[in-house]
Amino acid sequence: MDIEQTRFNMVVQQIRPWYVLDDNVLDLLYKLKREEFVPAESRTAAFVDMEIPLGHGQVMLTPKMEARIVQELHINPTDKILEVGSGSGYMTALLAQRGEHVYSVEIIPELKALAEKNLQAHGITNVTLEQGDAARGWPQHAPYDAIVLTASTPALPEAFQNSLNPGGRLFAIVGEDPVMEAILITCVAPGQFTSTTLFETSTAPLINALQPARFTF
Repeated sequence: MDIEQTRFNMVVQQIRPWYVLDDNVLDLLYKLKREEFVPAESRTAAFVDMEIPLGHGQVMLTPKMEARIVQELHINPTDKILEVGSGSGYMTALLAQRGEHVYSVEIIPELKALAEKNLQAHGITNVTLEQGDAARGWPQHAPYDAIVLTASTPALPEAFQNSLNPGGRLFAIVGEDPVMEAILITCVAPGQFTSTTLFETSTAPLINALQPARFTF
C-alpha cells in the first residue's frame, strides 16, 4: 500500500467533500501521520471513513470529523484549548499544532497513557494531559479560547460555555440517537453567546455525560 497516496485519497475523497477547505488544516493532515496514532491492530483502517475502536468502549472519530472540528474552531496560535476526551492523542496533536497550549482530560487511565505515549513519540510538548471526569466541565484552567468535546453529550452543561473567554469557541455534539447535532457556540461578550448548528451526526456519548431533564407523571 502506498501510504502517501492513500492519505491523499483520504483528503480528496473524504475530507474536502465535507467542506474542509482550509489549506492550513489540510496541510496539517499530511504533516501529522494519523496511522501513527491508531492502535496497531487497526492501522490498515487509519484512512477509512469509520470510527476506530480504542478499547474501553471508546473510539477515534472519523478523519473527516477530526478535520472539520479543527477547521470550525478557527484556532489561533495564542489559544488556550480544552479537549474533553484524549483518546489516542491524535485530535490533541492536531489542536496542539494550531494553538498555544492544550489541556486534555481523559477519564480512562489506559487511554491517557496511550495519548501520552503517542504525543511524546511525536515531540509534542505544549499539552497537559490530565486524568479526570470532564463530561460536565473542567474549570481548573479556565477561561479557554477553544473547547472541544470529542464524544457526544445528550445535554450540554452550561459550565462549558461559561468557561470561554470572549471570542472563545466551543464545539460539541449534542443530543441522543437518532438526532444529534454538531454545534459551535461562540462567546461574543461576557455572558453572551451565539450558537450555530453545523451538521447532523451520531457518535457515542461521553462517560457520565449530562442527561436531559425527563418528564415524569
